[in-house]
Amino acid sequence: MKHFEVLCVLCGLCALCVETLAQRAAEPPRFDSGRAYEHVRQLVAIGPRPAGSPAIAGARQYIATQIKQLGLQAVEQPFEADTPIGRVRMVNLLVTIPGARKERLIVGGHYDTKLFRDVRFVGANDGGSSAAFLIELARVLKGRTNPFTIELVFFDGEEAFNRDWVDPDNTYGSRYYVTNARRTGTLAGIRAMILVDMIGDRQLTIRREEASTQWLTDAIWTSARKLKQPGFLSDSLRVEDDHMHFLEAGVPAVDIIDLEYPAWHTPADTLDQVSARSLQSVGDVLLDALPAIEARLLKTR
Repeated sequence: MKHFEVLCVLCGLCALCVETLAQRAAEPPRFDSGRAYEHVRQLVAIGPRPAGSPAIAGARQYIATQIKQLGLQAVEQPFEADTPIGRVRMVNLLVTIPGARKERLIVGGHYDTKLFRDVRFVGANDGGSSAAFLIELARVLKGRTNPFTIELVFFDGEEAFNRDWVDPDNTYGSRYYVTNARRTGTLAGIRAMILVDMIGDRQLTIRREEASTQWLTDAIWTSARKLKQPGFLSDSLRVEDDHMHFLEAGVPAVDIIDLEYPAWHTPADTLDQVSARSLQSVGDVLLDALPAIEARLLKTR
């Protein structure tokens, strides 16, 4: 081969490499379940984290520190709630990721754990997985081109203080968030809400939540089928969770939750019950569904 031909081949390879690197640079980072799992580990290491406790303040500090390292800010939304154990100070954490529009899409989950006085409950999946998921999601969405502003909300006080789930002893953080949005006139700017809860179970079993907005549910389950994720099942069940207050306020909302978790609200909800593979599955499905969700929202207003 002549020197000129060799030079042409090398130039072609260099151009291809530059193009490939440019494409990779343009792509947002992928959801990394290893990072998410490490966040679960760190939260579990704090111990039980019920609303109003010194431990949940530690969890809040951990979340805020991780968010700050991403170049974002976790803004505290403090409030007080009347509970069966008295008045408790709680704090939602709000993380805003800029988008082309000020209207926002909320992705939320709770970071508190249920209060037990007789057993040690560290809530690796129930409270830990959703908080860890949102931290990793912040890293991914920061590098993405977002048509709407995305607000990640870490809800406090999702768990009931009594052993049984009886209204209004539950979902304190999401109830306050919606009430405050009504009062401040910001509710109209919320286009949709996606809730994640208990998404780290090793035997992932996520059913369609009956009260959730159908088109939102369809978008997520369509992505699950496309990605061949067997943990997303086609049948449904009714779940009361943080998304309910958004639905009642007229905001399209969906709950991604696995209630078929043997360790639910038992001391066995420990780190060994959480799977990075399950976190990856939910992360991949949600990120794949986002463009369809955003396209629907762009058409409707």
